[in-house]
Amino acid sequence: MPIIKYPRATEPLWHEWDRKAQKHGLRHTVYAVNGDQYTGEWLDNLKHGKGTQVWKCTGAIYSGDWKFGKRDGYGSYSIPDPITKEYKKVYTGGWKNDKKCGYGVTFYPGGECYEGEWSRGLRSGWGRMYYQDGSIYEGQWLQDQPGGQGMLQLPNENRYEGGWKDGKKHGPGKFFYLNKGQLFEGIWAADIPKSGILIDFGRDKAPAPTQYPIPKV
Repeated sequence: MPIIKYPRATEPLWHEWDRKAQKHGLRHTVYAVNGDQYTGEWLDNLKHGKGTQVWKCTGAIYSGDWKFGKRDGYGSYSIPDPITKEYKKVYTGGWKNDKKCGYGVTFYPGGECYEGEWSRGLRSGWGRMYYQDGSIYEGQWLQDQPGGQGMLQLPNENRYEGGWKDGKKHGPGKFFYLNKGQLFEGIWAADIPKSGILIDFGRDKAPAPTQYPIPKV
C-alpha cells in the first residue's frame, strides 16, 4: 500500500517575527518612538528588574528597580544642569507604583534637602528638612507638609518644639528664644501663639538678654 505524505502545516512568518519582537529578559537599549531609551531587564514586554531609563525631552535618568513597567523598589533619579549639562542627583531611595515611597533623600534647587519617609510621592512620616536659610525641621510629615510633632531650629538657634498642622505651628508647643534667654510655652493656631506663659530660660548665657528679667509671680 502506497504511503501518502501530507505537507506539514507551516506557521505564518509573522508569528516568528512576533516572538523575536517580544521583550523578555535582559535586552540592550530599546528606543521608544518619542526618543526615550531603556536598557535593562524585561518581563512580558514590560520593564521588570534592573534597568536604566533616559527621557529624551528632559534628559532625566532613572536607574534602579522596575516592576511591571513602573519604577518600584530602589533607584535614583537625576537631571542635567541647564548650564553645565552635568547630571545632578534629585532623588535616591524607595519607589512604589512609579512614585517615591519609603525612605529616600531629595535634593531641591537652592541647596535644600529632605531625608526621610515618603508615601505616594509626598513627604509623609518622619523626616528632616534642611532649608535654604539654614533652618532645620525634624519631625512628622503629612501630605508633604510638617504635620504632627516636630522641631524647627532657626539659623540663630532659636527653636520651636511642639505640634504642627498644614505646615504651621498648631497645638501645644514651646518656643525657645535662646538669643534672649526666654521660653514661651503655650497654645498655637496657624503659626500664631494664642495663649501661654513667658519665662526666663538660660538668660545668664544668652548673647542678647533682655534688659530686665521677667518678674516671678
